[in-house]
Amino acid sequence: MGVIVKPDVKLLQNQILQGDCITELKKIPSGSVDLVFADPPYNLQLNGDLTRPDQSKVDAVDDHWDKFSSFADYDSFSKAWLAECRRVLKPNGAIWVIGSYHNIFRVGTILQDLGYWILNDVIWRKTNPMPNFRGRRFTNAHETLIWASRDEGSKYCFHYDAMKVFNDDQQMRSDWTLPLCTGGERLKDAAGDKLHPTQKPEALLQRVMLATTNPGDIVLDPFFGTGTTGAVAKQLGRNFIGIEREETYARGARARIAATDPLPEDALKTTTGKRAEPRVPFGTLIERGLVKVGETIYDPTHRIAARVRVDGSVAVKDNSGSIHKIGAHVQGAEACNGWTFWHVQRGPNMVPIDILRQQVRAEMAAVA
Repeated sequence: MGVIVKPDVKLLQNQILQGDCITELKKIPSGSVDLVFADPPYNLQLNGDLTRPDQSKVDAVDDHWDKFSSFADYDSFSKAWLAECRRVLKPNGAIWVIGSYHNIFRVGTILQDLGYWILNDVIWRKTNPMPNFRGRRFTNAHETLIWASRDEGSKYCFHYDAMKVFNDDQQMRSDWTLPLCTGGERLKDAAGDKLHPTQKPEALLQRVMLATTNPGDIVLDPFFGTGTTGAVAKQLGRNFIGIEREETYARGARARIAATDPLPEDALKTTTGKRAEPRVPFGTLIERGLVKVGETIYDPTHRIAARVRVDGSVAVKDNSGSIHKIGAHVQGAEACNGWTFWHVQRGPNMVPIDILRQQVRAEMAAVA
């Protein structure tokens, strides 16, 4: 009986697997990928050439890889690759899928049917959309991204505070205004024409990765195209796995990624909020000897005193409880942040116990 060799995801990192999407996905180990970004065929259902009012031909998406015989055929294809992506995702992994009105609603239904849990739909509003040349519909000026976790209970990555800082201290909204990929970023062929008709802007992928991945994470793109996902991953200190069927696109992607420089490591640090910091109970300060059992702690005015007890509770007269409960009680308030309310005497100074908590967190980070 032959020995079964399990695939090692490390051997696939920062590589382009050339071939059929579903076939290549089966080579990736289960539960090994942090994030999937997928820009699948949109099944645009174009009939005949699209022309401008002057009868010049529009360079639209009419490639063979975007053609399906029926909606049922497209749905079957979508279900197959989405099921494989869910298999390779880690339990706390997530997926982004981008599409247009032609396909995104069908994809969204399949995502839910397969067990993914939809977190947001994000509207990419294009600042420079292609006009509606026939004048029979509204100008299609946006695309939709669906962000979904692998499971309903997945503890997915989301850098809320970093996105808020990125957006001038306002919550990042689910409508993103970004231009189409143009200029020097757009890859061209030998004739000077677009190498790929739907190359996505790097700014779009940068926002996705900054919001929902960490440095060192593995980002899988099953429709790699000209390698925007790989280029951005390299810039941001992430790893990628790309799958691309067309040799022309794969060759362009390899050259593009080879010419991409990673950003300095210290520039990749992002803002984190309190929720991202490790939890440190008040009892841990007692265990570390930073606060002593029987020690007195005070309010900021030094007028209210409480005694620290062995179980991590504090007592004022006949009332005892957590630092938060007793802090609220002595103020006659509904709630209290005991970490900032209570202080300890250290030499001539009154020190908030939150300073001691930060000391413990720093020690935990150094060990990690």
